[in-house]
Amino acid sequence: MIPRYTREEMGRVWSDANKYSKWLEVELAATETLAESGEVPKQAAATIRARAKVDAARINELETRVKHDVIAFTMNVGESIGDPAAARWLHYGMTSNDVVDTAQALLVRDASRLIEAALVKFGDVLARRAQEFRHTPQIGRTHGIHAEPITFGLKIANWYAENQRNIERFEDAAAQMRVGKISGAVGNASHLGPEIEERICQRLGLNVAPVASQVIQRDRHAHYVSTLALIAATLEKIAIEIRHLQRTEVREAEEPFGGEQRGSSAMPHKRNPVT
Repeated sequence: MIPRYTREEMGRVWSDANKYSKWLEVELAATETLAESGEVPKQAAATIRARAKVDAARINELETRVKHDVIAFTMNVGESIGDPAAARWLHYGMTSNDVVDTAQALLVRDASRLIEAALVKFGDVLARRAQEFRHTPQIGRTHGIHAEPITFGLKIANWYAENQRNIERFEDAAAQMRVGKISGAVGNASHLGPEIEERICQRLGLNVAPVASQVIQRDRHAHYVSTLALIAATLEKIAIEIRHLQRTEVREAEEPFGGEQRGSSAMPHKRNPVT
């Protein structure tokens, strides 16, 4: 992610440290569930829970040697446990994508909460501004040419309505991503069984992918990314219109300009829009 354009909270979600922490969260949920069912010694599960930690730098270092991210991860966690007799039960009965895809669902869930909160906040601002400017006259345009009078509030109300539809679409897409899989290398649940899979996912606050292969099927991800693309298109449309309205020959709107803000390194008179 590009630091300049990354919000701090979102950057933390997608950091290597947080990714590996979510991997560990899945491993701990699996180990403790298996301990409850008698498949993993309870003392071993307790030791793993008490001692297991992740070190992103160490995992990345190990990966350069073993050329496998999940193996590097389990090696690092094993080092942190410091008890081979307990550490041998880590990752028991699981394949790499049981961890990676299920943890990714946790990451997407956390990221989705941030996005949804931002969309709701944006909707509140649009609703307030639509009311504020409901009587502010503005020329309406079709094909970019003056047409009939409207109000600036009507323009913003259109943006508000589209944002509300985006929220509905996003809630559906995010819900479809809140699934995990602990069904093994080919999705047949031959090692742990579907009941254990369901209990592990419940422990993590996820639904179970009803059918999977080695991975959770990517149509879910495609739907999610497509919804993000629609949201981005809405934001682009609004930003372009606000920029257009600030053109010198239009000048129907204007952004705030701070006391120390500068618009151009060559032309100090300019007040360039930031939107």
